[in-house]
Amino acid sequence: MRTKRFVFAASAAALMASTAMVSAQSLAEIEAAAKAEGMLTTIALPHDWCGYGAVIDGFKAKYPEITVNELNPDAGSADELEAIRANKGNTGPQAPDVIDVGLAFGPQAKEEGLTMPYKVSTWDEIPDSIKDADGHWYGDYYGVMSFMVNKDLVAETPSDWSDLLKPEYKASVALAGDPRASNQAILGVLAAGMAAGGAAGAESGEKGLGFFAELNKAGNFVPVIGKAGTLAQGATPIVVMWDYNALAARDTLAGNPPVEVVVPKSGVLAGVYVQAISAHAPHPNAAKLWMEYLYSDEGQNLWLKGYCHPARFNAMSAAGKIPADLLEALPPAEAYEAAYFPTLDEQSANKTAVTGAWDSVVGANVQ
Repeated sequence: MRTKRFVFAASAAALMASTAMVSAQSLAEIEAAAKAEGMLTTIALPHDWCGYGAVIDGFKAKYPEITVNELNPDAGSADELEAIRANKGNTGPQAPDVIDVGLAFGPQAKEEGLTMPYKVSTWDEIPDSIKDADGHWYGDYYGVMSFMVNKDLVAETPSDWSDLLKPEYKASVALAGDPRASNQAILGVLAAGMAAGGAAGAESGEKGLGFFAELNKAGNFVPVIGKAGTLAQGATPIVVMWDYNALAARDTLAGNPPVEVVVPKSGVLAGVYVQAISAHAPHPNAAKLWMEYLYSDEGQNLWLKGYCHPARFNAMSAAGKIPADLLEALPPAEAYEAAYFPTLDEQSANKTAVTGAWDSVVGANVQ
């Protein structure tokens, strides 16, 4: 399996760039216009995902004049794009201003004309490899795929993907989303496919589908979207999800039940999510102000507090802007050493393979 490191370092060319923002507005002008709009509509931001509860509260505290309207916290990346499509011309509360989607969905949204270009004032500290040169989408944070395990129900914690096929894990394993629409679940299949020897891309998608078909045939796969609640209830004792979601759930459950979070030995997959502003945003200035907050030191550290590695991590670390206690709360650095960051093309090919053949190959209606 190939391994490549993901480097959060802006190129020299980017650092010398003089254009910090696509908009000709100053930050003060954006703030005034956003307050006049009085609302920001978000979508697919569960409060326990990447520390978003604290992020949203921080934005509200800083800008009390702006009401945050939260749509469908449990939506997947595909649902977010559909929400923009379905609400073109709609200035009401069902039209999202901003989206937070998997990396592969950023270019797709741009190609469809669903995004508005905007470059935040800290643009130069976002690595070139995870942002659109024109500002249509930009990386926000990353994590690695992990297993969240209910230790009240699972005596022996699985250490790798192949372990999940063992008979002791019957009716135990779930994905944290519908693999036909959720980026997290789609990449969970990619990780399983890489662990099975597939190269990232169409091959990992095919091998990952084969793995989940075998898991389903063995009776080990549970066609329920796994989350903290279903894990605690015993419906999904093992959930495949991003490490930051699993660690946040562990904290939320506070030992009831006891939870162990494991990064598998093989198929260690890292995933980047990206932000974008809707081209049809009813509150475009509030959307810009939201992005400025997310990519400020405060916003980036709030994501880190939620166990996510923020886009500006390297630059902020070098500048001494990250509190020591946040660094100490992260999993050991060695857990990330073998992490593989798939390219956009690899993610796209995997996504096509998984979404197109899940029903026919695996045949489990996840909901």
